Amino acid sequence: MIFNRYEWRLLLRVFLMFLALCAAAFVTVKGQPLYLVIFIPLIIYSVIEMIRFQKKAQDEVNQFVESIHYRDFSRHFDVRKAPNELKPLRKGFNDINTTFKLISRERETQYHYLQKILELVDTGILSYEEDTGNISWINEAFKKLLSIPYLKTIQSLEKREADLYQELIKLKPGESNIITITRNQQLVKILITASLMRSDEKLYKLIAFQNVSEALDETESKAWSKLLNVMTHEIMNSVAPISSLADTLKNRLQSPEIAEAMDGSDLEDLELGIDTIKRRSDGLLKFTESYRSLNKITKLDRDKVLVRNLFENLNSLMRPTLEKKHIELEIILRDPALAIEADINLIEQVMINLLVNAIEAVKDREEPRITLSAEAQSGSKTLVKITDNGMGMPHELLDKIFIPFFSTKKTGSGIGLSLCKQIMLLHKGNIQVQSTEGKGSSFILQFVP
Repeated sequence: MIFNRYEWRLLLRVFLMFLALCAAAFVTVKGQPLYLVIFIPLIIYSVIEMIRFQKKAQDEVNQFVESIHYRDFSRHFDVRKAPNELKPLRKGFNDINTTFKLISRERETQYHYLQKILELVDTGILSYEEDTGNISWINEAFKKLLSIPYLKTIQSLEKREADLYQELIKLKPGESNIITITRNQQLVKILITASLMRSDEKLYKLIAFQNVSEALDETESKAWSKLLNVMTHEIMNSVAPISSLADTLKNRLQSPEIAEAMDGSDLEDLELGIDTIKRRSDGLLKFTESYRSLNKITKLDRDKVLVRNLFENLNSLMRPTLEKKHIELEIILRDPALAIEADINLIEQVMINLLVNAIEAVKDREEPRITLSAEAQSGSKTLVKITDNGMGMPHELLDKIFIPFFSTKKTGSGIGLSLCKQIMLLHKGNIQVQSTEGKGSSFILQFVP
């Protein structure tokens, strides 16, 4: 084993102290106490030197521990000016500080990297401490999705969204749930998922919020499409022979032999019954045929369409009806060059359906008004709005009006808005409704490039 300079000096001090103690013991045993005058100061000096050395080392360790306690990894222990016996100790402290500094830098880099990722994703993230409810972190997607700029504690969410707060508290780790909230008078479906994590002896609940309205709309539309395919096929196969048979029976009743064999009143009742069967069968066939149009639209002829031209065409088409009913049509378009990528024929059909509904909604107003407007949004999205000052709709109807077969009108078939939604989904866009009962409604068409 090769000793370094520091170790040799330490061995030398121990050896000298050992010699001094042995010499003092020897002269004491030999009965020559006068010689103790020489050896006792030497022993005392050796002890003091050992204590001084240990104190210096202890002071260095205390300083190092203090820097670790306050995470002051930038502290440097000067090796060149240190006593020889402390140079290895200071060098070791500097090496440890350098390692800690490197680990700290790596952790900070990972933290900022993770924070950037969480800010870029469109999933809202909320984290809070289980025991106290203090919010530890929320990202921009959460603030934008729920329109909540700041939260100090999870309990403060109860004042803003009581129902949402209760759902979050009830949600267990590993579970998911779909909730519906209202944002800007629109119903938004959000998938919430919870998990737990432990950090610094504290337990945190992490909740993810994801807007699944568009995904659910697309899934729902496909489900309705499959259902309508089956229903229209079965209904038409069953009703068409009934209609044909009614025609045959009516022709047979008009033959002379049957007319002479039956009483006049009975014949009239029979003809009336057959006519009713024929009329209702034809009506059901026509009704079913209208629903088949939902599934006929499978391909788009998309082109660049100026919103200005779209509004002008609709104004020309609907002007006679609007003037007859004394309805004011207001057009708001701040950017005349605003354009959308769309199938003009299908989009005009959507707009006409919505305008007809708006005309029906404002018919009982003293000053009926319909507004067409359009604006570009961030992310290259374009919004086209049809707004009326009609009676509006109850909140509970807003998530039902796009369902096939559902209609709030006594004579409605429930086909118009379903068809509008189908067309917008084919455009990779969406249609939403904002409505306040007693104030009016606004249908919003969202187009993406």
